[in-house]
Amino acid sequence: MKTLFSTLVLALSLSCISAEKAAAPAAKSESLFNGKDLSGWDGNPTFWKVEDGAITAESGGANPCHKTTFLVLKDRVVADFDITFKFRFLSDWANSGLQFRSKLADAKSFDVTGYQADMEMGKDYTGILYEQGGRGIFVNRGDRKEVDAAGQAKVTGHFDVSKVAQLEKGRWYTYHVVAKGSHLIQEIDGVRTMECVDEDAKHRAASGILALQIHGGPAMKVQFKDILFTELKAEAAKP
Repeated sequence: MKTLFSTLVLALSLSCISAEKAAAPAAKSESLFNGKDLSGWDGNPTFWKVEDGAITAESGGANPCHKTTFLVLKDRVVADFDITFKFRFLSDWANSGLQFRSKLADAKSFDVTGYQADMEMGKDYTGILYEQGGRGIFVNRGDRKEVDAAGQAKVTGHFDVSKVAQLEKGRWYTYHVVAKGSHLIQEIDGVRTMECVDEDAKHRAASGILALQIHGGPAMKVQFKDILFTELKAEAAKP
């Protein structure tokens, strides 16, 4: 009996070890900003620099920004991912965002189109999903939206976003964006601001570039830091 029990324990242990070896390793996060310079990024140096250990976009005075422009992560195409970063505004007016699964429409002017996790020093756009150069305001703040293959959309739920509806000047916030297949999620300081299932065959994007925005218009200043990116493994197609 003792021998049989020992044999069973050994077999179970070997089985557990084999299962652990077969399990996929956990996804690892990588920093997309070294905290010192703009290595790995490309944009108009008139507006983009590193200041106080943060990527900084600033316009106004002798450097007005008449047209929205972007700082592009070079030589990288992303598909399914999880990204977090900290941001803050240091001006009374500002509008910015993270472009993801996007396209470089004009390399000379750093013009980017595609999905954008939006934020602003204002009451309307922080946390929305915007599609630059496309469908515009795509998902309003506080909404869960489903879009079918034909582009027909419906709102299927709502979130309480009162805690992040109006940002404070000078305060750091954490933005969290997850893109997995057609499912897109955005959160600010742990508050879900938008969720979307985008199956629109004509407009949706499965992959593309990452970029940061400085909006054209009045003088503004925005900073970004602690940009952590994790590539997510795509789910296998169901038979």
